[in-house]
Amino acid sequence: MNAETTILENGLTVATLHMPGLETAAVALNADVGARNETAGENGLAHLFEHMVFKGTASRPARTIAEQIEDVGGALNAWTSRDTTCFHARVLAADVPLAVELISDLVTSPLFADADLALEREVVLSEIGEALDTPDDLVFDHLQATAFTAQSLGRPILGTADSLAALSSATLRHWQQAHYRGHGLVLAAAGKVDHAQLVDLARRHLGGIPAGRPGPIEPARWTGGARTDAQRNEQLHLALGFRGFAPRAPEIDAARLFAMALGGGMSSRLFQQLREERGLAYSVSASHGVHADAGMLNIYTASRPGDAAKARDLALEIAHATARDLSPAELDRARAQSKAGMLMALETPGGIADWLGGSILTWGRVLTAAELIAQLDAVTLEQARAAGAAMLASPVALAAVGPKADKLAA
Repeated sequence: MNAETTILENGLTVATLHMPGLETAAVALNADVGARNETAGENGLAHLFEHMVFKGTASRPARTIAEQIEDVGGALNAWTSRDTTCFHARVLAADVPLAVELISDLVTSPLFADADLALEREVVLSEIGEALDTPDDLVFDHLQATAFTAQSLGRPILGTADSLAALSSATLRHWQQAHYRGHGLVLAAAGKVDHAQLVDLARRHLGGIPAGRPGPIEPARWTGGARTDAQRNEQLHLALGFRGFAPRAPEIDAARLFAMALGGGMSSRLFQQLREERGLAYSVSASHGVHADAGMLNIYTASRPGDAAKARDLALEIAHATARDLSPAELDRARAQSKAGMLMALETPGGIADWLGGSILTWGRVLTAAELIAQLDAVTLEQARAAGAAMLASPVALAAVGPKADKLAA
């Protein structure tokens, strides 16, 4: 399967991959702008923008947007991360023009009415409340804030009650004008799609977006540290973070395979030793996450409060041991898991549309599945161990949520 790409006059990239045998398509507009583009006083703005565009445009009220996509059996949604924002739809092939028109309308002609903003603030405040009531999510927000202290990468995507109160309709309009620029946008589609048709649709509906790139982001600075939140829960949720590798770093694939071997499945060392052999945690995992210019190895456990310190100490012991003596069999298993996960994700139109957009925003081109597999195959045992050792040598970031969480920072 080979993707096709075209760059429009304003810098916007159109990418498609035709999937024979399908009657549906996924369409996504990926914007190279997220929470990291915010100033401290704008915290939550990228996410609020994503919400507010659905409240109505110059040509469609909110209800019409919902009815038009659902009248054809489709679905329309969006998400915001620290680095990107994505507006996506899943439709029957014949309705790709409608999907592109609706997504384009959202980002080019939002109303941002003051009355809608007042209501949507309340919705986001409810979302923040839900996050605060979910300790296994909250602990990772705390970990992010600890790993990247006093910088945009460490602030919560949802913002806070105080920061949301300061955001206005004028702020939203300025955000759109400053950051939604052609060179920072990718319109991607997969499934039963025609590349020439999508290029024509993009030119018609998105060709008026100005050329240029989104505003700059604050470079990531790893700090480490500790943050604890002594909530009255039954479990104590612990997350440990170590400075990892950015997506374009030569060590990135070795780092991902190390994390997979350490805690990526039921056969991993962390799962077997913490849960199966010692019973110190119900949930335990490790993974390597990335941002545009940074990465993080994280280890997570959910334990009874009395077992949390033992789980922390054993997890660190296992991590360092894995960096010393990761075995060929463990590396091969991690490699097989990574390949399978990637290829399974690329069997759906939505997964492929995400891959097209993310690949272009990160690499400036579409990396093929064959290239990604070759990169995984090229990782040696020595490289995986070295990547693990390098990450574990960084200052540690620790976050804990639950009873007596402060005891874990000692």
